[in-house]
Amino acid sequence: MLAYMNEESLKKTLETGYTWFFSRSRQKLWNKGETSGHVQRVIKITADCDFDTLLVEVEQTGPACHTGNKTCFFNEIRRF
Repeated sequence: MLAYMNEESLKKTLETGYTWFFSRSRQKLWNKGETSGHVQRVIKITADCDFDTLLVEVEQTGPACHTGNKTCFFNEIRRF
């Protein structure tokens, strides 16, 4: 999945070991799985060369996508 983190959500993720994100539409923090129970336990966090993008590797409980799919990236556009 793809989600937005701000400084506060990253700090909370590092403190708890579970993913926290910032909802720009609701203007508040949210913990992945807080309502569904499909939590993400953090395995590793790495940053890109500019330190403006994070890759968070997780152990996923249940589906990651709100549609019930394992991943949010299931709509193939084209295969090369």
